[in-house]
Amino acid sequence: MTKQSAYIETTVIGHLTGRILDDPIIAGRQRVTRLWWPDALARYDLFVSTIVADECSAGNADAAKERLEIVNSLVFLPASPLIDELAAELIGKHAVPATEPRDALHIAVAAVNGIEYLVSWNFKHIVNPNTRARIERVCEGCGYAPPMICTPDELLES
Repeated sequence: MTKQSAYIETTVIGHLTGRILDDPIIAGRQRVTRLWWPDALARYDLFVSTIVADECSAGNADAAKERLEIVNSLVFLPASPLIDELAAELIGKHAVPATEPRDALHIAVAAVNGIEYLVSWNFKHIVNPNTRARIERVCEGCGYAPPMICTPDELLES
């Protein structure tokens, strides 16, 4: 049986590594991500991009090293002009704010490469009903099947 594909956005890697935070909502998301991860490794072909690696390399050196160990264990999707074009459309058609070009690139990388799921904890610019609908319309308008945008808990098998 062929595994489904999932693009792992930076926030998932951040929730997977490091210490559990005091904020109960964030801590819950961290625990869910850590519970989901072994299942994800078994059930999905997991992909990242150089954008994820760049974002994960920022901040505290020890924390960045831990994040990059996870990122570098996954398959990197290639960059292409088509990704840049779709990201520009996502911003130009207000599916993603112009202030968040990396979020547009995450979505474009997944869509252009035909990835089935984009997994994220970014509720502000990626994972919310209004954003999802706009993203889907722009991707489809540009000839791409949009990835199913979701959080780790939405993919967690019980």
